[in-house]
Amino acid sequence: MVRGLILIKTTARAVSLRFPNVVKEARKIPGVTDVFSVFGRFDVAVFVEAEDYDKLREIASKVNAILGVKSTETLSEA
Repeated sequence: MVRGLILIKTTARAVSLRFPNVVKEARKIPGVTDVFSVFGRFDVAVFVEAEDYDKLREIASKVNAILGVKSTETLSEA
């Protein structure tokens, strides 16, 4: 089991219009355990659990494809 944290930067329009959608859609992805809004360089933190690093990469790709996501940074457990 691999745990990870995906940090999301949303588009400027997403902050006001699509932010709730980003959070809602992230929660629907299998493997996502928690979703939090955060302040600072990133807008959303997504905690995930995956079988292995390949599955973690798949989850990160799905998160990155959500409408309103500008970029992501994925941190994995060592």
